Amino acid sequence: MPEIRQYRAADRDQLAHICLLTAAAGGDASGVYSDDSLMPEVFALPYVEYAPELAFVVAEGDRVLGYVIGVADTAAFVEWWKREWSPGFAARHPSPGAPTGHEPRFTEARLVEAGTSPERMLIDELAEYPAHLHIDLLPELQGQGFGRRLIGTMRAALAARGVPAVHLGIDASNAGARVFYDRLGFHELPSSRPRSPLLSIATGDTALSG
Repeated sequence: MPEIRQYRAADRDQLAHICLLTAAAGGDASGVYSDDSLMPEVFALPYVEYAPELAFVVAEGDRVLGYVIGVADTAAFVEWWKREWSPGFAARHPSPGAPTGHEPRFTEARLVEAGTSPERMLIDELAEYPAHLHIDLLPELQGQGFGRRLIGTMRAALAARGVPAVHLGIDASNAGARVFYDRLGFHELPSSRPRSPLLSIATGDTALSG
C-alpha cells in the first residue's frame, strides 16, 4: 500500500515528472510548452531545493505517486529565489521556445517570466498567511484520501514551526481541485480573483491532520 513519507533527494526526478503530468489543470502538460522542464522548474523543484524538510510524498516502494511541497516563510523564499534560483533558471531558459501548437492560458512567456519573478508570490495577506504550498497527485491515487492526508501532514509540520496559516493558488479551470479544497475547509482570501483564486486555511486546526 502507498504510504506518506518525507521527501528524499532520490525522489527529485519523479516529483518533477508528477508536476508535469498534473500541470494542465490537473492533466498532463507534456509537450504543451517547448521544454517539459519549465513547469517543474517553476512550481516544484525550487521548493525541494529550498525546504526539503517541508516536502512529503506518497510512495509505493521507490515509486512516488504524489506530493505536497511548501515553504513556511514565503517572503524569505522569494529572497532566496531571487538570489539562488533565478540566475540559473534565466541561463537555462533565456526566452520562450518555439511554438508547440498548444495554446495554454498560462502562456510560455508568462511561465518563463515566472521563473525569474518570484515577487508574484508576495500576496497582500502574507503577514497573516505566510506559508504556501503545492500539492499534486497522479490520477491513480486520487479519491483515496491521500490528498487530505498530505494537506494534514503539511499543516501539522507548519504548525510545529509556529506558522499560523497557509495559502495556495489554483487554476480557475480546475473545478475538481476547487471542490477538494472547499471540502477541506479552505476559504478565499480578499485578494483572490476569479481568474486566479487564492485559498487559505489555518494550520492549528488539527481536524485534518493525519
